[in-house]
Amino acid sequence: MSAIPTTMRASVLVAPRTIELRDVPVPVPGARQVLVEVTAVGVCGSDTHFYERGAIGDIVAEGPIVLGHETAGRIVAIGDMVDPTLLGEAVAVEPQFPCRRCRMCKSGSYHLCTDIRFYGAYPVDGSFAEYVVIDDDFAHPVPSALTPEQIALVEPVSVAVHAARRAGIVPGDRVLITGAGPIGVLIAQVARAFGAREAIVSDPVAHRRSFAVAHGASRALDPAVTDFAELPEHFDVYIDASGNARAVASAIVAVRRGGTVVLVGMGAETIELPVSVIQHRELTLTGTFRYVNTWPLAIDLIARGVVDVEPLVTGRFGLHDVERALRAGQTDPLAIKSMIIPSIGG
Repeated sequence: MSAIPTTMRASVLVAPRTIELRDVPVPVPGARQVLVEVTAVGVCGSDTHFYERGAIGDIVAEGPIVLGHETAGRIVAIGDMVDPTLLGEAVAVEPQFPCRRCRMCKSGSYHLCTDIRFYGAYPVDGSFAEYVVIDDDFAHPVPSALTPEQIALVEPVSVAVHAARRAGIVPGDRVLITGAGPIGVLIAQVARAFGAREAIVSDPVAHRRSFAVAHGASRALDPAVTDFAELPEHFDVYIDASGNARAVASAIVAVRRGGTVVLVGMGAETIELPVSVIQHRELTLTGTFRYVNTWPLAIDLIARGVVDVEPLVTGRFGLHDVERALRAGQTDPLAIKSMIIPSIGG
């Protein structure tokens, strides 16, 4: 294996809407950590929020930060107490660092760790770079047949798996999903994998509705012409992947008594909800925070072709072009998912 350089290229957010390609030190793996050479990184909506505003919710970029967390790579160096046979393995990176000692970690809900650190969430650098460090057990080996882009998309599939688990989807369920972006489309595919007989997606953008139906959704609705009140108690599960307050408030009326509502999309800090519907139907209303113990299943779903991620990728960019990738959703009406490939020159 070739020698590891001491510096690397990284795309650094230095201010809102300002990214600089810099030479920075290659991180050094500590005990029970591995150094991963990055082969592909998906661009997430949260990366774009950070780029545009310098913050998401209460996470504020108080200094320069490398974004990116949907990461594929290859282990090229290891720290102390790491199995040396991992060298050279292709891996999907689970981009979080729990403390492993708090009550939530000890109970298995490590994503709710009171001291969680996450790629691209200040002050932890993410993976719009040539190398990253991660704890060895969060570098998940993948089948050799998977491409770097498929491996990078294990992360958003994990978001969908966690949402489906929180929703308690079982065979025969009817599922409504608002938002036909990458996460909404993947939730539809995962819902079908969990046995849902219907996975209906609602989105105001025609090409996204068409894309969703071509890639897993049972059918798609246009919220501009659909009155959810005309689908009374039709759905067992409703999952929002849009973050749109109006979508959430209008869609809840279509959930059956005793059904479940899961909020995945990030939007306004507060929204109005039809409380009487939630109370009288005894709906379970919950949210999701990333994922927990999802990587093995997400990898398996992709490897077996049950979830098809490759059509999501509509643009490929190098580290020198991260800003264009982050803006693709606003500048390209047909964009679904942008992918950063560090080996692309520039």
